[in-house]
Amino acid sequence: MIDQKVVEEILEFVWTQRESGNDSIADLLSIAEVKEAKANTAILQELENDGIVYIKDNSRIALTAKGEKLAEATVRRHRLAERLLTDVLEIKEDMEIEENACNFEHSLSPIVTDSICTLLGHPPRCPHGLPIPRGECCNKFKVDVKPLVQPLKDMEIGQSGRIVFIIPSSHSRLDRLGSLGIVPGSIIRLHQKRPSFVIEIGETSLAIDYDITKEIYVKKDGGV
Repeated sequence: MIDQKVVEEILEFVWTQRESGNDSIADLLSIAEVKEAKANTAILQELENDGIVYIKDNSRIALTAKGEKLAEATVRRHRLAERLLTDVLEIKEDMEIEENACNFEHSLSPIVTDSICTLLGHPPRCPHGLPIPRGECCNKFKVDVKPLVQPLKDMEIGQSGRIVFIIPSSHSRLDRLGSLGIVPGSIIRLHQKRPSFVIEIGETSLAIDYDITKEIYVKKDGGV
């Protein structure tokens, strides 16, 4: 039986190569994950027997309807993971993004995948500009919407929301924010942005630096 991770890597590669107009089996067998699993044409033949792919002229490969569905799900998980890592966790290094997205894509369930998609506002494209296949959660909306979770700096004046998480530049800053009641779960309201950011927590108004507003991620009241 073929390892599920290897199957997903093969299908993802076939899908992404098709986007660039390539369907070469030779290129497929050269990717790291497939080589490490010692995958070869015999494995591709097994996938063809299972009705997942079909091979043309012993040199080209394409997805069947069954394979298309499986590949689409894998690509969707990978590209949503890239958006999560880039937009929410603010990871900048391409290698880190790719490596972690590859790990995520094999472990996310459909429910978790849809939850991430909804959290991110049903993004239409990955950070590299490639389309993210739509899911059932996306079909509930006629237009793309803003993310549910966003940095405090991007909120509108007068908006309220719940702090979901904080990515501080230092532990001391996290401790300072905690002493002010700025912790995950707190409900805050943005009162003003200029000349400085002022937020309200309960009956208390606090002025905070702009740099800090980039580290506090908030889910707006009312959702999308």
